[in-house]
Amino acid sequence: MLRDAVRIAILTVSDRASRGEYVDQGGPSAEAWVRRTISSPIEVSRRIVPDGREVVASTLLSFAEDGVDLVLITGGTGPAPRDRTPEALADIIDFDLPGFGEEMRRASMREVPTAILSRQGAGVRGKTLFITLPGKPAAIATCLGAVFAAVPYCLDLIGAGRIETDPACCQAFRPANV
Repeated sequence: MLRDAVRIAILTVSDRASRGEYVDQGGPSAEAWVRRTISSPIEVSRRIVPDGREVVASTLLSFAEDGVDLVLITGGTGPAPRDRTPEALADIIDFDLPGFGEEMRRASMREVPTAILSRQGAGVRGKTLFITLPGKPAAIATCLGAVFAAVPYCLDLIGAGRIETDPACCQAFRPANV
């Protein structure tokens, strides 16, 4: 069954932003990036939750249960005591995709030496692809730019909605027979 728009959720994980003490910049940055890059119809929603494994895991699970195709999570991927986004993701996925984190860190290391502290990654639950990202807008663009060419085909493989990209922004890769 074809749908008109692929559903994308963007989750910002931040104690301060969830309390209104800090203006979320990660969520809007991720949304602007996908709107610039994806040329097919998309429906984007954004949400902010505080740091912490349980609240993040339950929110991610709700996205998968609601049939969201792609979830981008910004924040909570560092080594600080409350940065537990990777653990929350591990709690709810069926399997991880370690190449995403490897490539995002490799791209980020070209820009800042502290990228080695980052714990980005990706995983799948059912027909939902989750990608964890840093919270800083420049780092979000670097990380998405490093991995997004593989995202459309990954969504195809897991049975999620089909997206097309603007080749001027991102040349998506699909094998010739797809």
